[in-house]
Amino acid sequence: MHASAIRIIGIDPGLRRTGWGIVEAEGARLSYVASGQVASESDAQLAYRLRALYEGLLGIIISYAPQEAAIEETFVSKDARATLKLGFARGMALLAPARQGLAIAEYPPNVIKKTVTGTGHAEKRQIQAIEGAGRGRDQGEEARARRLREAEGA
Repeated sequence: MHASAIRIIGIDPGLRRTGWGIVEAEGARLSYVASGQVASESDAQLAYRLRALYEGLLGIIISYAPQEAAIEETFVSKDARATLKLGFARGMALLAPARQGLAIAEYPPNVIKKTVTGTGHAEKRQIQAIEGAGRGRDQGEEARARRLREAEGA
């Protein structure tokens, strides 16, 4: 990494899978670094699922040493229980970079989708097609979009 480059991690929180992706921004130039998912065992107790997400994200942050994080805000669904669980996962996604002292920005899902596809109501498959589908990274693709948005300063 060059001295003037800024490394950014984008995080798309989810209780089953939390997507992440990292880019380096140097001026207007963006370089892909890595992306993937942190998963939790669906049959584990909630506290242990959250620990798995937190520890997984913390390990990635320690390994790749980003300076900034861009995290998707939670949307409220009709299922209050599912929204609450997503909020817990998002808490881990906020805590891991905060623990390492990263600058953190938060974005609504529709802003990320609009940045990548031109419409705020794009489906995951549209984002995957634009971001490079076929890699099996649904959550990771949105996380990468989040990084790109952060790097663009939007």
